[in-house]
Amino acid sequence: MIRRTFALLTLFIFGSIQAHETNLDEYIRIGLENNLALKQKNFMLQKSISSLREAQGMFMPRVNIEARYSRAGGGRLIEIPVGDLMNPVYQTLNDLLESVGQPPLFPTDLPNDYIPFLREKEHETKVRIVQPVFQPRILHNYKMKKELRDIEENARLSFARQLVSDMKTAYYNYLKTIQIQNLLNRTKDLLQENIRVNESLFRNDKVTIAAVYRAQAELHELEQARAEADKNRILARSTFNFLLNRPLEQAIIADSTAAPDPIPLFDDSGAESIALQNREELRQMENAVDLSKHQVGLFKSSYLPGIAVVADIGFQGEKYRFTEKDDYWMASMIFEWNLFSGFQARNRVQQAKIEKRYRSSQLEELREKIRLQTSEAVQNVLVARKAITAADRRRESARRTYLIIDRKYREGMASQIEFIDARTTMTKAEINYIVAVYDFYIRKAEQERILATYPLDI
Repeated sequence: MIRRTFALLTLFIFGSIQAHETNLDEYIRIGLENNLALKQKNFMLQKSISSLREAQGMFMPRVNIEARYSRAGGGRLIEIPVGDLMNPVYQTLNDLLESVGQPPLFPTDLPNDYIPFLREKEHETKVRIVQPVFQPRILHNYKMKKELRDIEENARLSFARQLVSDMKTAYYNYLKTIQIQNLLNRTKDLLQENIRVNESLFRNDKVTIAAVYRAQAELHELEQARAEADKNRILARSTFNFLLNRPLEQAIIADSTAAPDPIPLFDDSGAESIALQNREELRQMENAVDLSKHQVGLFKSSYLPGIAVVADIGFQGEKYRFTEKDDYWMASMIFEWNLFSGFQARNRVQQAKIEKRYRSSQLEELREKIRLQTSEAVQNVLVARKAITAADRRRESARRTYLIIDRKYREGMASQIEFIDARTTMTKAEINYIVAVYDFYIRKAEQERILATYPLDI
């Protein structure tokens, strides 16, 4: 029975590990679609894309309809000296008429005329078109928005990659707890059989009642371990379902038909080049450096002039009407050049340059950090794989020892302490083997995240 249990345990563990990939990939797809934190990253990316389109629209002409109707009073008056000009002329003409005996015909007391500068009533309705011609700030602003879009995209991908690693880790931890729970359930059968054997030996006066009590104590200790394993299973299931944004108590199904993906092993140099090429965090920091570069250009553009074309087409007059007598058009070329602003632009450029140096330093630090992470991940996978071999040998030795002690104990040639110690050692060895196997897959998932090799389709 022991041999059969051991064989079934081995096949079950490897079968579960080798067969779970199909369902796990499906779970990962669900998680990438439903995870709330990733959805928030998607919203931020959409916002950044919209902001980029807004910056792109600044290159296009701006067209407005503007209408104004005004009532005014007072203000400056424009004097038209009609009296000052015409009264002397008319006086001279009257004098000439009188000299020939004719009565005067022209008035000599004409007043000056006044026109108010503000019209009492006025309207203006027009279409204004403004087209930037030379505006360096618009170009640098567009480039900055583009870098911000790329930063959000890489942040989203980086988070998705971490999410995949977390889902795989949670899934393997869940399977680990299932295997340990199943092992403890099978161990319970062994302990119950041990109680039966001790009770039989006690009835035949081959052992004392203490042996029966000790066997029962071992069973109670196992029940405590099973309760702890059940708690760990529930927590692992809840963690996994939380990442998938599903009800925490929803069942997790492990497939039993698929074959596993091959597990690539890397050396430090090969893994380092892959990580430096694939990691989204690195591209995100490179975008931040480029963003600082465009920010320097944005502030430097304050030294350059701006040129725009403005065209107005519309109607104006004292009466609100739209006729050929009231229409007008006007086109202007506007040139603007800020010559002095209290050294504000120079200080902004200096700040942007300092920011660029700061980001460049962060980029170099990140490269070194990724190299360190890669080396650690590679070594962890290698050690975890060796740990499986060592755990398997330890398990096999513990199993053989248990079989020998069990046979001797049934024949009365070994003490109960020896039997319990052999059984405990075998159980611990089997649990250690389960932990080693799933820890290897967890290390593999972590290496996959650090090297950014999992294909993301989001």
